[in-house]
Amino acid sequence: MSEWLVLVLAMLAACVVVILITLVRHRTAAEDEDPSETPDVIEYMTMWIGVVYAIVLGLAIAGVWEARVGAQDHVQAEAQALHEISERVRIYPPEERDRVRADVNAYVGHVVTTEWKTMVDHGHVTPRGDQLLEKIRADVTDYQPKSDFEAQAYQPLVDQVAAADQARSARADSTGATMPGVVWFGLLSGAAITVGMVFVLQIRRTRRELILAGLFSALIAFLLFLIWDFDAPYSRGVAAATQPFLDLFPHLTG
Repeated sequence: MSEWLVLVLAMLAACVVVILITLVRHRTAAEDEDPSETPDVIEYMTMWIGVVYAIVLGLAIAGVWEARVGAQDHVQAEAQALHEISERVRIYPPEERDRVRADVNAYVGHVVTTEWKTMVDHGHVTPRGDQLLEKIRADVTDYQPKSDFEAQAYQPLVDQVAAADQARSARADSTGATMPGVVWFGLLSGAAITVGMVFVLQIRRTRRELILAGLFSALIAFLLFLIWDFDAPYSRGVAAATQPFLDLFPHLTG
């Protein structure tokens, strides 16, 4: 069964149960019952709708912000691992050292020019990037150390290749939107209900009430935009950037 069908059925069931209970209670109520002794239902419901929606908005903003920070951390970890490979390989023979550094530079150059644009436009990494990283792995793992000093550096270099591969996989997994469609449905419908409750309370046309209603609606719209902007960590306004690569490999920007 589709999750959307389950959601619709659950919402309809909740509405039906509440309506049935209300009708049954109304028919079985005593004739001398005074409804004026109970709190105003409209104000009570409005208050709780606002509270619940504020909690949902806060959780959504925290979730997308955490995803955005995590995406930037993946980029930083990948750039740092590649930088460590490029620096630690200096103890290898010149031919081997230059080959590894050239392959690292080729990979980083591909990421910051071609692959990043593919991530922004299409939401995935490129096969060419996988090939270039695999070439770095082959350079490091296939080399046979010729001294104890090189042997001591071999395993840390292999570990850094694994760290770069892991960071790349995490970056690839976080390229798309982080908020499921069902969550967006709840956010948008909750916004419509929350703003709509303003009209249920019979807002008057005084300047103060109109300003407050406008500011409240604008605040809801701003928070929804903020969630949308953070939802795709690599492709919208406040997005994770290639700056860690450019900081650690400044010669590639020259």
